[in-house]
Amino acid sequence: MSHSSSARKEYETVLQPLTSVPLERELPLGQRLWQQGWLRKSLILILLAVLWEAVARYQNNDLLLPSFLQTASALQDGLLSGELLGKVWISLVVLLKGYLIGIVLAFVLTTLAVSTRFGRDLLSTLTSMFNPLPAIALLPLALLWFGLGQNSLIFVLVHSVLWALALNTYAGFLGVSETLRMAGRNYGLKGMRFVLFILIPAALPSILAGLKIGWAFAWRTLIAAELVFGATSGKGGLGWYIFQNRNELYTDKVFAGLAVVILIGLLVENLVFDTLERVTVKRWGMQR
Repeated sequence: MSHSSSARKEYETVLQPLTSVPLERELPLGQRLWQQGWLRKSLILILLAVLWEAVARYQNNDLLLPSFLQTASALQDGLLSGELLGKVWISLVVLLKGYLIGIVLAFVLTTLAVSTRFGRDLLSTLTSMFNPLPAIALLPLALLWFGLGQNSLIFVLVHSVLWALALNTYAGFLGVSETLRMAGRNYGLKGMRFVLFILIPAALPSILAGLKIGWAFAWRTLIAAELVFGATSGKGGLGWYIFQNRNELYTDKVFAGLAVVILIGLLVENLVFDTLERVTVKRWGMQR
C-alpha cells in the first residue's frame, strides 16, 4: 500500500504596522508623582507634623509638649541668630574626627584579619570583648584619661564606630567569591593591593552597611556624651544646647535641637550614603 504526499505550499503573510495603538501609555499624573520617593517621604513628614500639632493642642501644655509651630519658630530663631548653626558645627567637627579615626582603625584590623591568622584571632577576640560594651559606658574612663575636652568625645566615638564597621567589613571580605580571589592572584595581586583592588570593591555593600551603622552609633553617642558632661573647653555642641535649654525649661528649644539631630541624620542618610550607593554598588549591579 503506497500513498503520495504533496509538499506543503509555502506562503508569507505580511503584517500591517499597528499604528492605531500608541506605543507608550501615558501614566496618570497622580501615579507619576507617587513614583517619586522624595514626595512620598515628604508626605509622611507632613502627616507626622499635623499629628504632632493636633496632640500638642489637645494636651495644651507648652512645658510638656510644645506644638509643631512653636518648635518651628524656635528652630527658625536658633538658625537666624546663628546659635544653633554654631553648636552643630562644633558637634560635626568632633564627630568627623572620631568617625574617620574609627574607619582607619577598622580598615587596619580587617586587613590584618584577612591576611594573617593572628589578625583573625585578634579581631574576633576584640570584637567579642568590646562590641557589646556601650560607648557611653566608657565616658567616665575617657574623662579620667583625657579630661574635659574633645579627646574624651573622640575616644568614645572611635569605640562606637570601630567594632560595627570592622565586623561588617570582615563579613563582606569573607563573602567574596573564590573566583574573584583567584582572578586577583592570577594578576599577581598580593597584600594591600589584593585588599584594595579585589576585596574592597567586592565587599562594598557590606562595607557601606557598616559605615551607615557606624555613623548612626557615632551620632547618637556624641549627642548622649554632650548631654552627660556638656561643654568642651567652654564650647558646647548640639547635645549641650539641648541640655542647657532643658535646665532653663525652654522645651520648644529642646525640641528644636532634637529636630536638628533628626534632620542631620536624614540629610546624611539621603545625600551622602544614598549617593555613594548609587554611584557604586547600584551602578555596578551589586544591589537592587
